[in-house]
Amino acid sequence: MGIKRRHWAWTAAPLALALLAATGCTSTSDAPAEPSGTPSASGAPSTSVARVCAKPAAGPANAPAGAVTVDPAVVGDLAAKTKNSPPNTTFWLSPGKHTLEPDRYAQIIPKDGDSYLGAPGAVLDGRKTNQYAFGGAARNVTIRYLTVQGFVAPQDEGVVNHESADGWVIEHATIQNNSGAGLMAGARQQVRASCLRGNGQYGMNAYKAGAPLTGLVVEGNEIAANNTDDWERRKPGCGCTGGAKFWAVNGADVRGNWVHDNHGTGLWADTDNNDFLIENNVLEANDGAALIYETSYNAVVRNNTILRNNWVEGRKYADRGDTFPYPAVYLSESGGEPRIKARTDKIEISRNVLENNWSGITLWENADRFCNSPANTSSGVCTLLVPKPDRCAKPAIAAAPLYADCRWKTQRVDIHDNRFVLDTSVVKCTEKCDRMAVLANYGTYPDWSPYQGEKVAESITLKQNNHWHDNVYVGSWKFVAHDPSRVLDFGQWQATPYQQDTGSTLAPRAGG
Repeated sequence: MGIKRRHWAWTAAPLALALLAATGCTSTSDAPAEPSGTPSASGAPSTSVARVCAKPAAGPANAPAGAVTVDPAVVGDLAAKTKNSPPNTTFWLSPGKHTLEPDRYAQIIPKDGDSYLGAPGAVLDGRKTNQYAFGGAARNVTIRYLTVQGFVAPQDEGVVNHESADGWVIEHATIQNNSGAGLMAGARQQVRASCLRGNGQYGMNAYKAGAPLTGLVVEGNEIAANNTDDWERRKPGCGCTGGAKFWAVNGADVRGNWVHDNHGTGLWADTDNNDFLIENNVLEANDGAALIYETSYNAVVRNNTILRNNWVEGRKYADRGDTFPYPAVYLSESGGEPRIKARTDKIEISRNVLENNWSGITLWENADRFCNSPANTSSGVCTLLVPKPDRCAKPAIAAAPLYADCRWKTQRVDIHDNRFVLDTSVVKCTEKCDRMAVLANYGTYPDWSPYQGEKVAESITLKQNNHWHDNVYVGSWKFVAHDPSRVLDFGQWQATPYQQDTGSTLAPRAGG
């Protein structure tokens, strides 16, 4: 027998201090503000985060030595001076509204090492005419203290760093009220202490065509109220929204952010991501899940505060009679894989507080979704273990190693030392909002699939090393295993054959 774990006891101070440090606030004089979610009597944390959007840091009031001054009264002055200056130039944008030429493709094309500093009150405005603010392939560009707004990028394209160039630093910036994505990301990009809010599709879209996107840092930002154009309604099932979306990112640190009130998912890692560290964030009041980790690998999710997420989407599906356990944290075909290099060889979800969300954590596999299947919504993309989709075909897919490697598998998930609190009188629900789940569907498609029947449901539930243990539950929690119809109480969940939540406790509460 192993040593009995002591239940993790939540204290507000370490996480609050971590968040303050991440956002650049080093004392109470920096005036951090609490998120809108008020802690309840359950003992949930009183977490403080800096309101980056409400109190953006001010840039230099005067041009630094050697900087090129940009005049807001001259239309296109920033683009012209960038074009006519050598690489590694610093540009200081004077106070006022800076504009580009009134052409949809007019934009700033930086050179390697260029820096853009906004004075207090400096705004770059696309006037709902220009599609992009900063584009091109230049590396190691820096943008600080600048507000970028009013650009109209098309779907899935971004306003700042449109070409996903490498090594950019976006710091103390406000990127707001644009169409498409406010910001694209390239390799080794750092996005720090910035406000990404009110953008039409994403606050940030981390995607780089044709090349790996590595070494991404997203730290101390406020990512709020994005997807104002409601893309999931315009293109149902597109999976094309979120406060921040990550595609094929290998190595990301996402820490100390306040991700809230997005119209859809808060943070969404979708398709062949690997090696994520998601820690010390506050994920609050997003219409959809706080976090989705989908068809991806190897992650650490720890010390996050997750409050009041998925009320809109969870309730919508429940009202339709849908019995799927839509959760606050959703792992879809994602798990640990030791053969893929990362800081961990599993998905570890630990020391988080989840309070009054629509349900808890769901581990899911779609038995019909695998590389080269018509049911794979990431069409043309294969797993990181099988680079060419055409290898995943009959008859080879029915035997080792392809039988295992052609699937994105929810495996090696370790969920421990978390606190799950549910007060149904706060969430205003009577059922379907109280689920913890590990399940799959019945495989049926295509007709040559080797995963038909209950094979995947049996594997994800009993054979793929997915474990809950040493957690604290407060409220009327239920547990789903194998398929949506198998709803268990706590005793059944802990008993054979599931044997989940060893060392965990469940306590009732008023309203539960």
